[in-house]
Amino acid sequence: MSAGGSTKAILAALAANAGIAVAKFVGFLVTGSSSMLAESVHSVADTSNQGLLLLGQKTSQRKATREHPFGFGRDRYFYSFIVALMLFTLGSAFALYEGIHKVTHPEPLTSPIVAVLILVVAIGLESYSFATAITESKKVKGDATWWGFIRQSRTPELPVVLLEDAGALLGLVLALAGVGLAVLTGDPVWDGVGTICIGVLLGIIAVILIVEMKSLLIGEGSTDAELARIEDELATGKIERVIHIRTQYIGPDELLVAAKIALRPGLHMDDVAQAIDDAEARIRAAVPTARLIYLEPDLYRTSATA
Repeated sequence: MSAGGSTKAILAALAANAGIAVAKFVGFLVTGSSSMLAESVHSVADTSNQGLLLLGQKTSQRKATREHPFGFGRDRYFYSFIVALMLFTLGSAFALYEGIHKVTHPEPLTSPIVAVLILVVAIGLESYSFATAITESKKVKGDATWWGFIRQSRTPELPVVLLEDAGALLGLVLALAGVGLAVLTGDPVWDGVGTICIGVLLGIIAVILIVEMKSLLIGEGSTDAELARIEDELATGKIERVIHIRTQYIGPDELLVAAKIALRPGLHMDDVAQAIDDAEARIRAAVPTARLIYLEPDLYRTSATA
């Protein structure tokens, strides 16, 4: 897919998180709530993360060079991986530290109504960002479940924004619960408990993203559906069968296809060249991301494995 949809989702998240971060930090200064501080750092980290995702989209568009003949498409995977690491270190680790500190050394909240108002407004802004991410993701996720989309998507930004926004919304609810319970019970320990819950939530999301982005960075092949379409388009006309095939995404919008194909015996060189050209055209029509295609013609031998 093009980067347009993911860019829209990133910009919506960037605008929402920047405004929310300022509001939360003001709320922390007024109330002294550790939940508000954890959420402030969370929103600052999210804002920085959106900037990194935009940077990755920008640098991935550089032209291929002799040193990097396949271009820089994987920059988007690299910066998404950095985002996952930042979410873990700046978000989860800080929240856990601050929460444990507030549980062991509780301090009463001042003006908790300010924190509640800021959190309610933040939930509204974050809901807008989350809704934008869902709308853009629906355009490309097809029939897959949301979990399947996160696991199978070769475009990193949308799963990252989806999970970040989901985590932010749940984090806001946890912060609201922590502050609310602290006020209702008169025990500020609940504020620290809410902060710890935020840290655990962010840690889980960060680990999921780290695993997924690492897999993309190392290199993932086409989806099963894409591979089936490619094989169907190959094994037609003068091509008798696919002997073996390898695929790999070298960027979210660029799939490398390398295959050894068995051609009908006795074809002239012109016919071989035409058969390969036709096969490449069919593949590109069926799977538009298949931009780099290398086909090696051969005769099928039952003992051949390569």
